[in-house]
Amino acid sequence: MKKIAILGSTGSIGTQTLEIVRDNPDLQVVGLAAGANIDLMEKQVREFKPRLVSLRSEADCRELKARLADMEVQVIPDMEGLISIAEMEEAEILVTAIVGMIGIRPTIAAINKKKDIALANKETLVTAGHIIMPLAAKMGVSILPVDSEHSAIFQSMQGENKDRVSKLLITASGGPFRGWTRQQLETVQLEDALKHPNWAMGSKITIDSATLVNKGLEVMEAKWLFNVDLDRIQVVVHPQSIIHSMVEYVDGGIMAQLGMPDMKLPIQYALFYPDRRPMAGKRVDFYELGSITFERPDMETFAGLRLAMRAAAAGGSVPTVFNAANEKAVSLFQNRKIRFLQIPEIIEMCMDHHRKIENPDVEEILSTEQETYELIRSKF
Repeated sequence: MKKIAILGSTGSIGTQTLEIVRDNPDLQVVGLAAGANIDLMEKQVREFKPRLVSLRSEADCRELKARLADMEVQVIPDMEGLISIAEMEEAEILVTAIVGMIGIRPTIAAINKKKDIALANKETLVTAGHIIMPLAAKMGVSILPVDSEHSAIFQSMQGENKDRVSKLLITASGGPFRGWTRQQLETVQLEDALKHPNWAMGSKITIDSATLVNKGLEVMEAKWLFNVDLDRIQVVVHPQSIIHSMVEYVDGGIMAQLGMPDMKLPIQYALFYPDRRPMAGKRVDFYELGSITFERPDMETFAGLRLAMRAAAAGGSVPTVFNAANEKAVSLFQNRKIRFLQIPEIIEMCMDHHRKIENPDVEEILSTEQETYELIRSKF
């Protein structure tokens, strides 16, 4: 029996992780954490019977505890709850599917307790990769990527000499606005940005895919995960989303991982690595597919990717500014307070305003996040 804990259990990755648990009786959930979805959390607790759960607010935790009075479960709010779940003695692997930099502290706590990490919280490495990866190496902990692109790279490296990697090729669908001009993007509405052509994801990451910011975050994450310099990471637009990413080796050979756009595959691969388990679902039919195509990303029209590359090259605290500015800008867009094209404008404003910290610790990362939020609040 493999025991797991999940941060972000009511979100897209969290709910799909629990689908995998349903299909694999040798997986047991011991801890669950979420934001504010009390109804779904109650259902999850009743079905999977974790020992420890957490919601963000104390009021929500009190209500959940009252609803679960007939069950033996401990309910702890906010960061204390996240860290308590991350440190659970019985958990072997922590699935970090929570959104935002709130995932940094519990990830560090889990690593210090020698838990493997199934990583779906890209902000952790984007902002604190210089802390997380050396700590994981020191503690002998595996960081198993759950993002489809990073899982594809990870899978494409199995059995290979990692010192012989020449280039990482990260694929992008191009999102719902692939091929659009800036003039066309002027009139984009929230509903348009949420219509991803291939993937079913949470609203924030779907918008990030529409701006190509998500691909920039993935480049930053890949740099830390695979210890590859930025000039050896290339983004390739692949509209069909069948190739999930590729690795080029020094002899010119390219290994790729292909499959249907289904997040359950990389989640399951991380949970059972190095084993592969049967999984129901549609398979790629190459006769039906016919062809696959590739394009160069338009980093002028989709400035989010260009700014991400700039932030990644600058390093230090600049990726934190990029990430925090994007989070706040996306939230403003979701609340219809700014236009779609203002998202990268806000990111650039914050990056231009920031004075870089070369090697930030966790406190400096989190204070940089708050300073970025304050700057945006003062302007919008």
